[in-house]
Amino acid sequence: MRDTKESRLLLVLLVAIAFALITVDIRGGEDSPVDGARQAAAAVFGPVQSGMSAVVNPVGNAISAVRDSGERHDRLAALEKENAALKAELGSDDRNRSRLNQLNKMLKLAGRGQYGIKGAQVIAIGAAQGFSWTVTIDAGANDGIRRDMTVLNADGLVGRVTTVGPDTATVLLANDPDFTVGTRMEGSDELGFASGQGDRPLRVQLLNAKADVKKGDRLVTFGSQADRPFVPGVPVGVVSRVDPSGGDLTRTVYVTPYVSFTKLDIVGVVVSAPKKDPRDEVLPPKPRPTPTPTVTVTVTPSADASADAPVTGRPQQ
Repeated sequence: MRDTKESRLLLVLLVAIAFALITVDIRGGEDSPVDGARQAAAAVFGPVQSGMSAVVNPVGNAISAVRDSGERHDRLAALEKENAALKAELGSDDRNRSRLNQLNKMLKLAGRGQYGIKGAQVIAIGAAQGFSWTVTIDAGANDGIRRDMTVLNADGLVGRVTTVGPDTATVLLANDPDFTVGTRMEGSDELGFASGQGDRPLRVQLLNAKADVKKGDRLVTFGSQADRPFVPGVPVGVVSRVDPSGGDLTRTVYVTPYVSFTKLDIVGVVVSAPKKDPRDEVLPPKPRPTPTPTVTVTVTPSADASADAPVTGRPQQ
């Protein structure tokens, strides 16, 4: 249609009629005078609309599926993130349970020895002083930690404090080659000096060259003057080897320490020494010996052997 004055007038007239019909339809409600015309139009154009819907719906559904798939992917990613967080929390709970168990065991040990301790956690290994076997703990001068204090854990002697900062301290471990501690043998009270050998057993020089010592004997700390750097009675380890006694003035034994120096976590610094030497009270219970099974063999004659045996008896008359 060409854009003329008549065409414009016709367009305006059609728009006016359309608005009039819409107004009449709205006001008429269910009794609208154009309801019959609307139903006739639905009968004519309904099949066409259904056909168009059949064509258009798959496209719309595909678009919705893509959108829903993205939402499901985002939800899946969120769930995976939540699961990872829960696993991390569970792992944290496992660590916390392990640390709580270590702390409980250490408090029991301190209770048997009557040691006043300050709990701490190992936060680093090594130190700026050049020691080869040291750890850093998260307790320092602000927590009452001082140089030359005994450090222990749930198993026994860990080491001694060497340097102290406001909130951290360095501990020289008992297996360091520069570490030496006085020891006392359980039961016999034989005295000696234990020195660290890195990842090998501690080397102990007993003052008595003729000391009666054997594998399995146990040692504790002898203690120092004024309880610094060592308090008495802390478990050290178990004798694993005894050198033959020669003509030396001392006797050498090798001791497996109770403490695993590569698995340190919760430790305690002894800030208050016991009023009296606990002696052997802090040592763990001795393991019960494993009974040796006894095998008894009973020989029973078989029926065949009885049949082959000679028969003796009184001959008949």
